[in-house]
Amino acid sequence: MKVIVSGCLLGNNCKYNGGNNYNENVVKFLENKDYIVICPEEMGKMNTPRLPSEIQFSKTADEVLRYEAKVLNIEGIDVTKYFVDGANMALEIAKKNNCKLAILKDGSPSCGSNYIYNGNFEGKKIIGKGVCAHLLEKNGIEVISEYDVL
Repeated sequence: MKVIVSGCLLGNNCKYNGGNNYNENVVKFLENKDYIVICPEEMGKMNTPRLPSEIQFSKTADEVLRYEAKVLNIEGIDVTKYFVDGANMALEIAKKNNCKLAILKDGSPSCGSNYIYNGNFEGKKIIGKGVCAHLLEKNGIEVISEYDVL
């Protein structure tokens, strides 16, 4: 079984600020496993580094996927299309490779599986899913975060 994994968790500098979220537990978990590295935001054609973005007004990822809610960057620019496109590309890769598990960076507006930020750029977390995490789950792929890998 192949696993989809957020590249930032493996040390790839694809985080919005140009850094990464290297996680040793994720690296150890993936030893001797077949995995595919993704960054939905880069796959959606966003640059790295890029301005921080959040799903606005505590809306859901499902609303974003239906274009009933927006993802805006900190300057107020609508970046929804990049997030939706990246999520769709990640899903296509997951389906093509029969992936049943994804390990994604929690808190991200793309990859959050337990929480995201509230949309006001205040650093306040709310329960919710990122656009890519939601789309993968909606299509039968189990999504966990780096905190679920021990």
